[in-house]
Parts: sequence; structure tokens; C-alpha cells
Amino acid sequence: MKGNDEFGCLDNPITSEGKPPNPRTPSFGLQSATTDGVLKPCKKSLVRHPSLQVKSKALDIAIGNGYEVENCGAEFTPIIRSGAWADIGFRTRMEDVYLRIDDFTHDYGLKKCADVPNAFYGVFDGHGGKHAADFACYHLPRFIVEDQNFPEEIERIVASAFLQTDTAFAEACALDSALASGATALTALVLGRMLVVANVGDCRAVLCRRGKAIEMSRDHKPNCNRERKRIEALGGSVYDGYLNGQLNVARALGDWHIEGMKDANGGPLSAEPELMTADLTEEDEFLIIGCDGLWDVFRSQNAVDFARRRLQEHNDPAMCSKDLVDEALKRKSEDNLTVVVVCFQSNPPPNLVAPRARVRRSFSAEGLRELQSLLDGLGN
Repeated sequence: MKGNDEFGCLDNPITSEGKPPNPRTPSFGLQSATTDGVLKPCKKSLVRHPSLQVKSKALDIAIGNGYEVENCGAEFTPIIRSGAWADIGFRTRMEDVYLRIDDFTHDYGLKKCADVPNAFYGVFDGHGGKHAADFACYHLPRFIVEDQNFPEEIERIVASAFLQTDTAFAEACALDSALASGATALTALVLGRMLVVANVGDCRAVLCRRGKAIEMSRDHKPNCNRERKRIEALGGSVYDGYLNGQLNVARALGDWHIEGMKDANGGPLSAEPELMTADLTEEDEFLIIGCDGLWDVFRSQNAVDFARRRLQEHNDPAMCSKDLVDEALKRKSEDNLTVVVVCFQSNPPPNLVAPRARVRRSFSAEGLRELQSLLDGLGN
């Protein structure tokens, strides 16, 4: 099934409009068709929702430690193609949701970015139910496009959209306790040649730059030193790798129903996203976005190598997404699996030829004997 926009999980077919449905309707979507980086801090610009004011340094952790992948390439206009695939895996229910929109502003009725490539992608990994993932999939992109300063203050707007989504879900849960659940979330926004990735939790985005994996997100696990310090400063604890002994992520949307995680004054479970941005160049080939079920069995470079080979074979991001999911199942991933692959060029990735060394070097027999003697001496 091919198309320009899509959202989905596993249960029901996509809608004809290509926009996410209301989260109170039945679940949606099915699998679809469709220079090395230097890191430097991003701007510390975030407007918190009033009900989420936290008297801590969590803001600096979330945005101040975001990064920008700096490029020195010539001007480049990406040609965006994307595909996605989802599978329930070995679980009894599907809690992943994804969003895939190749023409973001057009789908949301905006004309501000009509003359440049613009696209929006997201993966949302629910836990304790699927309501939080559905809710975020539907509302988060709207908070972005409905900001009056969009797209000028894009980093602040995206970060603020995560917090507004979290607060709106808290209000929804107060009206209907059946919605109680949580979700990790990762979004990728392309505006012109600018890529903005925002992450809360352990979903991951990896950029392929001329065959090299560039991680565009950082897994938020409770036992990471930075997250542990933030958690403990806000009254939480980490026990056996779990936040307060209950969650294996340090940041998430929702989970308002779990005592000691969040309240109107803050809490150890943060919904503040960490952002990374990159200016795309002709060396940037594709982006892999996946929930943690993929990364449980793939290292970032391994996933890039695998996807690159598949794209060289068929040059189809939807088939590539399915290939990654199928391989993860073969590797016995025990979680739901959701993958979105976004290509930035129309041609498949080129073959890379390693430069030949100017001087050939090898060990002489004498050198080998000396090395063996040294190793024997160390052994004694």
C-alpha cells in the first residue's frame, strides 16, 4: 500500500485522509508502503506548560544538552521518500503507534513552508495500555503547527509541544481514568534541509551519513548517570535499573496514574524532550526511526549497514522498514516492532570504496619472532 502520509499500529486500516484519528476511536493503521558530525549545544529555549513548572535543572538537561550535528557541505535540497512497518512481535497486544507524513504543512492546512520540503515522522511506544501513544500521535503534531511562531522558533515549539501533550493527557485522564497509561515518543521534523529530532524515552533515530551511523537521539534509561542524578534530585530513586522500581525509562509521556512519578509540581519522570538538529547534506542518505524493540537486537551501525544493503537492492523505504522488522524477529526481539525509514535522495545509497593505502606494510619473519618473544615474556 503506497501513499504520502500514514499513521498506524497494527490493528485496523489507515484512514483515507492520512491524518491520525481521535484517540478514543478504535486503534488505527497497518504496515505501509510508501562529513562526519560535530556536536555542539543547541539553544536553551523552552516554554514550559504552567502546570509543569519544576524547580530543578531538568530544563538544562533536556534542552541545554541537546545537540546540533554541524555540517560543512554545500547547499542541498532533500528529496523525501518514506516507508514504515509494524509488527506485534511476540507480545499479546500491540502498543506501538507511528506517524508518517511526507507533506506536513499541507496536511495540516498551512502554507508557510509550502515551497520547501517539509515532513513529520513519529514513533510512540505505549506501556500499560495504548491510550497515551494514540493521544500523543494525534495531538503532538497539532501543538507544533498551531503555535503562532511556527516554524521560526522550531526547537522551542517542538519541546513545548511535548510538554503540552503530556499536560493535555493528564487532563484527559482526570476525566476518564480508563485512559491511564504511558508512552515513550520520538519525532523527526524535516523543514527544508533542517532535521529536528526530539526524544522522550528509549525510541531511537539514527542518521546514515555516507554509510556511517549518526545517533540523533539518546536513550533515556534510569541507570544513565545524567538521568539518575536528575531523578534523585527530584525525589525519585533507581532500583535495579528501574525508576522507582517500576519503569525502565527515565522520561515518558503520561503515567500520571503511577504514584510518585509526576504531579503538577513536577516529579522524577520527565516529559521534557532532548533535541538534536542537523543540516542535511548530499552525504545524508536516510534516517531510521524505531521503537526499542528494534534496538534491543540491533546496534545503530548494524542497523544502518543492514538498511543500506537493502536500499541498494530495491531502493524502497517501505520494504526496507519491513526488512528491518523481519530481521529483528529473526533475532528474537521480544517486543512490539515499529520502524520508519526516511530517504533523503531519489537514488539508492552508492557503493563506498575504501581508499587504498599508499604504503603496504607487513610483518617480517624477524618482526613476528620479536613479537612472539614479547608476548611470551608477558605471559611469564
